[in-house]
Amino acid sequence: MSASLDSAAAGSAAADGAASAGPGAPPPDGALAELAAAHRVDTEYDPGSGPVAVSRDTLVAVLAALGVDASTPEAVRAALEEHRRRAAARLLPPCVVARAGRQVSVAVPAGAELWVELEDGGVRRVAAGAGTPARVLPPDLPLGRHTLHARLPDRTAAAPLVVAPARLEPLPGRSWGFLVQLYSVLSERSWGMGDLADLADLAQWSGHALGAGFVQVNPLHAALPGTPSDPSPYRPSSRRFPDPVHVRPEAVPEYAYLPPKERERADRLAARGAALRDAVLLEEGLVDRDAVWELKREALELVHRVPRPVGREAAYRAFLAREGGRLEDYATWCALAALHGGDWHRWPQELRDPAGPAVARAREEHAEAVEFHRWLCWVVDDQLAAAQDAAAGAGMPVGLVHDLAVGAHPDGADAWALQRVLAEGISVGAPPDAFNAHGQDWGLPPWRPDALAEAGYAPYADLLRGVLRHAGALRIDHVMGLFRLWWVPAGLPPTQGTYVRYDSEAMLGVLALEAHRAGAAVIGEDLGTVEPGVREELADRGVLGTSVLWFERDYAPDGSGGPLPPERWREQCLATLTTHDLPSTAARLSGEHVELRHRLGLLARPLEEEQAADDEEREEWLGELAREGLLSVPPYGEGPAADEDAPGTGPHLPDAVAALHRYLLRTPAKLLGVWLPDTLGDPRPQNLPGTWDQYPNWRLPVADAAGRPVTLEQLAAAPRTAELAAVMAGLRGGGDGGTR
Repeated sequence: MSASLDSAAAGSAAADGAASAGPGAPPPDGALAELAAAHRVDTEYDPGSGPVAVSRDTLVAVLAALGVDASTPEAVRAALEEHRRRAAARLLPPCVVARAGRQVSVAVPAGAELWVELEDGGVRRVAAGAGTPARVLPPDLPLGRHTLHARLPDRTAAAPLVVAPARLEPLPGRSWGFLVQLYSVLSERSWGMGDLADLADLAQWSGHALGAGFVQVNPLHAALPGTPSDPSPYRPSSRRFPDPVHVRPEAVPEYAYLPPKERERADRLAARGAALRDAVLLEEGLVDRDAVWELKREALELVHRVPRPVGREAAYRAFLAREGGRLEDYATWCALAALHGGDWHRWPQELRDPAGPAVARAREEHAEAVEFHRWLCWVVDDQLAAAQDAAAGAGMPVGLVHDLAVGAHPDGADAWALQRVLAEGISVGAPPDAFNAHGQDWGLPPWRPDALAEAGYAPYADLLRGVLRHAGALRIDHVMGLFRLWWVPAGLPPTQGTYVRYDSEAMLGVLALEAHRAGAAVIGEDLGTVEPGVREELADRGVLGTSVLWFERDYAPDGSGGPLPPERWREQCLATLTTHDLPSTAARLSGEHVELRHRLGLLARPLEEEQAADDEEREEWLGELAREGLLSVPPYGEGPAADEDAPGTGPHLPDAVAALHRYLLRTPAKLLGVWLPDTLGDPRPQNLPGTWDQYPNWRLPVADAAGRPVTLEQLAAAPRTAELAAVMAGLRGGGDGGTR
């Protein structure tokens, strides 16, 4: 998750009285702890200073969100009995997820007939076990979503059976690419923010001219409507569908066939979009997403009325057939949100159930608006496909790397359409730890693990399928959430949450199957403190990790240690110098990020202490670069600044940035990410965790070392860009762009 750190160790779901009491109500008794364990709810966690018991109030609230009444001792006993009764009555588990080539046992009553109905319509019988009710599924079942059937004389049952690849295919080789916040990359043709046509240009230029292998972008999920809208790409209305604000209207083929009056009107809107772009670039303004969408929506409404040629019409109808009910629900939500506001909890009661008759009537009454939003999804999909095609055409072995946020806004389209598989009254966050004593609440409802299993993980698979459709790889934010998530009940602070565990075998299996079918790699954002065994399990499944240079330390048992030598970095990772939530490399080298946090009141220690610690860390890394023979300049603090625009003193900043990237080249990492603003020394972070309106998060255009916004064309022509690209070109030659 952006700006998140996970806690240190797994909580035990069975221990009672072994941990110190946490904040709030007393810890649970044995029966409540047993009930919690039965529903994969932890009863303690470790913030790094020893086990802390989860309060009874928290467990009662979390179990209630799972549909379990634990409000009284009698209710707890009744819930335990019901859980045991239902488990005993089941012929089959709700869903079975297996790895191809591995034996999987399914517990069924003795004498049950068992068979698999394959995805292609074939049937495979499962032989009876020898003296045990557990049955072993054939290890040679094909990959896919099948159906497992069981039959006794008096009853039958069926359950989804997902057979996933044991491991994702490895990447063909090493490659590097830019990490980009798309809205921040404005070209001379943008309408006030970067768009999918700009993304295609960026991919073509960096692939053809620089030899880049991929471009990683921020989540392009649909935002929650409203003015002002939330600019964070990590709190979307829907993760399933991308936002049409990223469309380039002129790139829609029907734009060229607008009737004269409509074309004149559309061109005037484009001119106003150009004015928004100039306000950002020439006046050093901020990206105004709402103003951009107001213009684009009006232009796209005009384009939508233009008749489509038969080929385009056929493609559109195929898109509608493929997307089916999820698209219908999303387009309906968009139409209703335009009438009743972006929070579906405040809609008329009869419209809050997407499957209800009132919603069906509303869909018919507002068919034109629903159709417009369906068409918008197709237009975005079309331009996403064009961007990925451009990346492939430029020779990129990976292409576009899309980003999947942890969750979606509780008021948005996904929360409305998927409310039966999301936990009501719960928000995802992070527990208190050494970095944040108050914990974190991200305001995103989590999947219900029980409901997800009952649904055969179909909503999760559908989400992955949509995001992967035009991706060479997928980055999963806070990938640890496939194992467990910190649930915070409504009305309680983040310190009074608990971990709820997911079936990681199932979550990873569904992910592996969808990524395999899309021909895409998967990158997990596993920064922060990660539960033991998680990174190993991800690596075993072929999921790459994320390694940020400043966090890669050679830790000793006492917690001390210097930079991790490059040859000891893990191979299966995306390695980079920074991310959207961290200071830019220029700010790290100048110390400007400490000054910024001081001005905004974000420092936990006095300024002098923070500066001293920052200086020590910087000197340590510059010393490491010198030992590696990558930086032949005086020690930091004695040399000249980069130029009159670059803050601070020390080595020539472009040289230091280049040396740090050469260091990355010496690691075995399969993917190397270059933060696009680092090419010109932009000192500003795109997002400053801990701030809201104190800092312009998610609204800054890419800029030079003095903070002056630049266009994509200017960035491509800049000497510093060419110099850094020449460093990364060492990857193609097997070198590191420098000598010892």
